Amino acid sequence: MLNALGRPQTLLLLGGTSDIALATAMHWLRSGPLHVVLAARPGERRDAAVALLTGHGATVEALDFEAEATDTHPALIAGLDRDVDVALVAFGVLGDEERAWQDHDAAVHLATVDYTAPVSVGVCLAERVRRQGHGVIVALSSVAGERVRRSNFVYGSAKAGMDGFYLGLGEALRGTGGRVLVVRPGFVRTKMTEGRDPVPLSVDADDVAAAIVRGVANGDDLIWVPGALRGVMSGLRHVPRALFRKLPL
Repeated sequence: MLNALGRPQTLLLLGGTSDIALATAMHWLRSGPLHVVLAARPGERRDAAVALLTGHGATVEALDFEAEATDTHPALIAGLDRDVDVALVAFGVLGDEERAWQDHDAAVHLATVDYTAPVSVGVCLAERVRRQGHGVIVALSSVAGERVRRSNFVYGSAKAGMDGFYLGLGEALRGTGGRVLVVRPGFVRTKMTEGRDPVPLSVDADDVAAAIVRGVANGDDLIWVPGALRGVMSGLRHVPRALFRKLPL
């Protein structure tokens, strides 16, 4: 269970090679020991992630995880041999924005990884925390889902669906001992966004990780990173469509 400071003993990283997932684990490692279940595709990136975490004092259990193989998710999560204090759903793809709405395979791949797969693991994690009687599910969403833009509407629509699912899951888990934290970052400078031009209010993976650690400790249901995005997105949600489409977004 979380200790008095809101710190986990066991952390499950689904998409465990992501910059944000690893940065979050590193934040908790600075304050003490941590067991990390690192679920990701096998390969050099996973090996490097395991080496990084063990080098900083974590005990690490590496598991094979493929987001699109949704039929494997129930057994993976049910088969964990210890309680999960925090589970971070950190996988996703941006894809090519223009190809995503003109190429069937690209669209289905993006929708599967960014929406269907998070729903799949979310249902499995909810069953797990209900059975445990405790646990926090952290869902890495995006402000792209708050108001879908023409420039990346396939990605944004998938994130909108994922965001809504996890907000609803948090409500469904009330009274069970489990809870959900939805995290809405803006542009994050990571491997996934490499080569793209940063925008105002851009952050690093470490900024998102610090916000996640605070959010878990504070018992938050929903956070924006940076926090100023909450006001920005509140305003953008009410901009008329004719004007919204002219904004440089």
